[in-house]
Amino acid sequence: MKGTRREKRSAGTKHRTGTRKEWLAARLELLKAEKELTRRSDELAKRRQELPWVKIDKNYRFETDEGSASLPDLFRGRSQLLVYHFMFGPDYTAGCPSCSAIADGYNGFTVHLVNHDVMFWTISRAPLAKLQDYKRRMGWTFPWASSFGSDFNSDFSVGFTEEQQRKGDIQYNYEQEGPWKGAGEGAVTFAAMSGTDPAAYTRERPGMSAFALADGVVYHAYSTYARGLDGLWGMYQWLDRAPKGRNETGVWWRRHDEY
Repeated sequence: MKGTRREKRSAGTKHRTGTRKEWLAARLELLKAEKELTRRSDELAKRRQELPWVKIDKNYRFETDEGSASLPDLFRGRSQLLVYHFMFGPDYTAGCPSCSAIADGYNGFTVHLVNHDVMFWTISRAPLAKLQDYKRRMGWTFPWASSFGSDFNSDFSVGFTEEQQRKGDIQYNYEQEGPWKGAGEGAVTFAAMSGTDPAAYTRERPGMSAFALADGVVYHAYSTYARGLDGLWGMYQWLDRAPKGRNETGVWWRRHDEY
């Protein structure tokens, strides 16, 4: 049966093969869908920008390499501020491996943001000394602030107490969670890699938030969590374009100095 799909899969690979002409026809069909996705993404970006801003009245304090700073101080003369909420709790001995993989991606481009009226910070609850040590280990250059002792992580739904976890009083990714009943395999693995127990590990959560500064007043503009961070995780954007995609059967990545 010449030209059947069965024959096209038999020459050294289980994946369907074809001629360049067949590939181009399929690629052009896919291109239509990709362009539609791009247009839809542009529409969603506009809707993000159209969200109402919420005035920040609380006086948050952060510890930075240059000393104590307020939320307005973090703008460093820009009118916009982007924050990555990095999972690094006070009792961690190392940063979350997943957050570390994300940080590997944004470490290089923050310089472009800060030269386009957008200040970028990574913020975690661990004391500043821990963050500085880990930053040196990873070879990162982005600014990293400690929110230790403040309500910042709690107010932006990325840091929770043991009591909240036990009672099921956690709202993350705009959903209410039930009482904690244990962690999955990935969280157990990453907790061990972060030098803490699974319960403490999962009391920290990843996310990103955007703020605006106008006439000396700070406003909260946007936050996203969980799979909402997918588009910011550069590693996965490349894998989604690889021949086998994400090709995952479990936790496979490590910190870049652990491979």
